[in-house]
Amino acid sequence: MVSYNFTAFGHRNILARHKTTLEFTKDREISKRADCIIGVNSDFNINDLKKFLSSRKRIKLIVGVNNEKFEVNAVLNAKFNDEREIVIRKTGFASERTLGINADRAASDVPDKMARLLRNPEQKLLIQITEQ
Repeated sequence: MVSYNFTAFGHRNILARHKTTLEFTKDREISKRADCIIGVNSDFNINDLKKFLSSRKRIKLIVGVNNEKFEVNAVLNAKFNDEREIVIRKTGFASERTLGINADRAASDVPDKMARLLRNPEQKLLIQITEQ
């Protein structure tokens, strides 16, 4: 299976409570108001990611934390073009920050056990993007 992989880390302020979006950011610090963010200090490369996405219509994100996995399916937003953030939305709103729309899950759907792990700043997340 061909995929694009990147990593991110947990943060003490990750709440994973937003009901319609989830986000990965390259920022190292976030406030508790950022309840859609589930990973900080992301290392994705916008150019490599866009090359991978160029021929895709639907995507699946698989977030792995230790032995826990969380999957999100979405329609690819061809307008995605953000160097710092990847946003997945349950709605159809598509900005340059939005990688996927009409997703089947959001931050609030992250299992409680995984959400607790994400509050550890040393916790590494492995994110895999594949074609659905």
